[in-house]
Amino acid sequence: MQTYRHPVAGDTVTVHVPQTPEDLDRFATWLTGADRRGPIALDTETSGLDIYSPGYRLRTVQFGDERTAWVIHWERGLRFQSAARAALRRVSRFLIHNAAFDWAVLDEHAGMPIESLAPRTTDTRLKAGLLDPRQPQEGGIGSALKPLSAFYIDPAAPDTQGDLTSVFRSLGLTKATGWGAIPLDHPTYNLYAGLDVILTARLDPVLTRELDRLGVRPALVQYEHELARITTTMQRAGMVLDQDYVHELSATLTDEERHFADVARRYGVDNVNSTRQIAEALTGMGEHLTDRTGSGALKVDKAVLSALADLSLQGERLHARRPNPLAEAVIRSKRAGKWRSTYAETFLETVSARGRIHPFVHSMAARTSRMSVTRPALQTLPSSDQMIRRALLADPGHVMISADFSAIEMRVLAGLAGVARMKEGFLRGDDIHWFTARLVKGEGATEADRKVMKGAGFSKVYGGGVATAARQTGASEEAMARAFAEYDRLYPEIRRASQRWQREARASGMVFVSATGRRLPLDRDRTYAVVNYACQSVARDCLGQALLNIEEAGCLDLLKLPIHDEVLVSAPREDAQDVARAIERAMTFDLYGVPILATAEIGGRSWGSLYGSEY
Repeated sequence: MQTYRHPVAGDTVTVHVPQTPEDLDRFATWLTGADRRGPIALDTETSGLDIYSPGYRLRTVQFGDERTAWVIHWERGLRFQSAARAALRRVSRFLIHNAAFDWAVLDEHAGMPIESLAPRTTDTRLKAGLLDPRQPQEGGIGSALKPLSAFYIDPAAPDTQGDLTSVFRSLGLTKATGWGAIPLDHPTYNLYAGLDVILTARLDPVLTRELDRLGVRPALVQYEHELARITTTMQRAGMVLDQDYVHELSATLTDEERHFADVARRYGVDNVNSTRQIAEALTGMGEHLTDRTGSGALKVDKAVLSALADLSLQGERLHARRPNPLAEAVIRSKRAGKWRSTYAETFLETVSARGRIHPFVHSMAARTSRMSVTRPALQTLPSSDQMIRRALLADPGHVMISADFSAIEMRVLAGLAGVARMKEGFLRGDDIHWFTARLVKGEGATEADRKVMKGAGFSKVYGGGVATAARQTGASEEAMARAFAEYDRLYPEIRRASQRWQREARASGMVFVSATGRRLPLDRDRTYAVVNYACQSVARDCLGQALLNIEEAGCLDLLKLPIHDEVLVSAPREDAQDVARAIERAMTFDLYGVPILATAEIGGRSWGSLYGSEY
């Protein structure tokens, strides 16, 4: 038996690393007693993050309580694997920090199904996020185990990641390769593997007390665990990757990146990532640049370049001015390079032996708990793109179905703020932006009027100003200022709700509590963002409720991804109509007198078919 001891919050804790069958017997004896006393913390060490990629390895499985940890070396073979599996089957309740990752690892590499582990798990990361969803750069504690342990348990809690990174360097390894190559018996590796479960065991009761003190409802905690289980099940299913297409796509994007870089060079820009060169060249072409960075340099970010190229931030033509060819070339070269590395290369790096990619869905990611999808970051794709989406296919014999909430942000705003005339428009079944434009302009309202009022409406939801809305819509700032004023006149409840929510937040330590009981800290210099937080968090919870409804309708095994306000489904071709109707019903309900609606569209084999691709 290898044994390590370490101080934690004034106590000396013990980490055991079994080496022999007798050591494993001692572990089994400890497990029986620890299981009777309460939940057991669980963790894994692996060779990296891409759980489903070829060659991925589960290295250790750790079990522990507040004073003792056991690090079981899965890589030692059958006897150790059998001891870990027996423990995974026997334990009544687990505590896991970031359970979705370990559920997926143990499901794929230890034969322990998510369906078995999830109902027995409490995730301390989810509980901490319900206390404070902010990351350190936003003024919060963050969601990682180290800062949470330092804040709630022991300021001297060891920095597992940082210390191991130093060990990796001393062994000639990188952060990327170290997890898979560090020797299994390395003392630092084993000590910190064990300390992680001890810290998790100590963290959970503290978080429970804080949740109780702040009045966070247990039902919200349980709801987040259910969503984490559903999204991890989606990750396990994955999506079929058209690998031949991706190889062609990578070559196409490489050519496009080079071509538009060559175009930029004709205008004196040798490097499309050099803001100085771009600013100088645009100024020389007669463009009037006014925005500056914090350091005083002329700003030529995506928003500035898109306006000059007569494009929206989503890449759609605005028809507001003559496109600047340099601005458009820079945008297109940089986009091609980003798409090649972020999507095409990542697809090929992470594809599983079964020919699928398994994007990780963060079920509670942003401050508002909005979900995100990473590795690859599919939620960042432009809404009009078919090129990348064409690479992802429905299961054999299936077609893709996309179900998208209809104007969810505006519906949530109307419900939460009690906006009477806006509710009227939704109850009539009108397009809310046409409805608003006609209230202002009468029946002679044009598509341009609708676009301006849409920009004003989204600015109310997202907290954007007149200048930002003007850039996004292509309208003048004067036209947008008038639209903002009209919005306030037509829908005064929005301003009153914002003021009320800000007062409530100031009275409770700059924390706004959402309609679903979610704690949303506000920044003192951006209290106006309360409208965005209130709407975005409830819109996210509408999506969460829809996922639960979809599971109840028997369609969980068909779910592929949640993307913003869209649910992607792979369904048998012959059942597609029935599945589409079932998904629409699951995504339809009432919110404070406002109908929440969704429309399902049936495509072909690829996700891209829903965006214009022929396949």
